[in-house]
Amino acid sequence: MTLKFATASPSQHEAINRLMLSAFTPYVQKLRDGSTAGPYPWLEAAISGGDVYVGLDETEIVGIVITSRRGNELVIDQLGVDPTRQGAGIGSWLLKQIEQTARRDQAKALSLQTAEMMSDLLRLYRQHGFLETRRDFPAHGDDKHLRVHMKKLL
Repeated sequence: MTLKFATASPSQHEAINRLMLSAFTPYVQKLRDGSTAGPYPWLEAAISGGDVYVGLDETEIVGIVITSRRGNELVIDQLGVDPTRQGAGIGSWLLKQIEQTARRDQAKALSLQTAEMMSDLLRLYRQHGFLETRRDFPAHGDDKHLRVHMKKLL
């Protein structure tokens, strides 16, 4: 498997949306019984704004990273891997690629948050040098699960 990391293009919108629905629904179901991921009405604008990156195996999108800037930090808003490809190291590869992107863009840190109950994700982020900065409940109020905020200085 030879992977390529690229900024998403508008023509990839539907494929990215499908990947997000399949990758994030199990996460959302753990947070809110019976819920599914999506919809993502903001996705098209994020792609147009250059905030969405894809991991490609040939032409197949196998992972995505959605980012935003907050001061001198690049925030990883969402990171997802095609469920049929999970466990193959693609998530780790995506984290390495987005770190290179952040360094190239002269960000001073990468930051993210995930639910406290997602121990596998917490382990992954810690393995890549992210440190916990705080825990709190999400501002959106859609669920009552603590979020772990993490940062990696670059």
